[in-house]
Amino acid sequence: MPKKFMKRYLPTPEKVRAIRSLHFLGDILHEPNLWHINRHGVSRAFLIGIFWCFIPMPFQMVAAALFALWMNANLPLSVALVWISNPLTMPPMFYFNYKVGAWLLGRPVMDFEFELSVSWISGRLMDIGIPLYLGSLVTAVVAACVSYLVLQFLWRRKVRADWQRRLARRTR
Repeated sequence: MPKKFMKRYLPTPEKVRAIRSLHFLGDILHEPNLWHINRHGVSRAFLIGIFWCFIPMPFQMVAAALFALWMNANLPLSVALVWISNPLTMPPMFYFNYKVGAWLLGRPVMDFEFELSVSWISGRLMDIGIPLYLGSLVTAVVAACVSYLVLQFLWRRKVRADWQRRLARRTR
């Protein structure tokens, strides 16, 4: 895994601790595993960040940060990965999630029509909301687990290749 690349772009623990709005967390931010770039912390960060990026809710970054604290994952990476679902990618992601949910529930996919009114939203909330959240949950679990397993595999493969390269250099 490109450890140096990640260290270059992720904020340092000191920068995050200096943010006044996070002082209510106290000593939690001093936990070293929240900042280390190792196989377990980064894999958990991908699990958390990818999961929360597929869930349609406000403040996804807060949920990812809380789960990163709870699961002792790399905090900045968990929060950064949530931005996979940004204003450009959200519509296709959530439409796909809706289609997965409708397929799982055996419902037909409704035609896309949107009206910005309270009556339309309240009337369509159950028709769209249940398949959307079911599909989002299923897609989030699958994508998060796959990303965790792929990252574990790639990291181990890289370490194994580095060891073999060092061993070959020593035996020359």
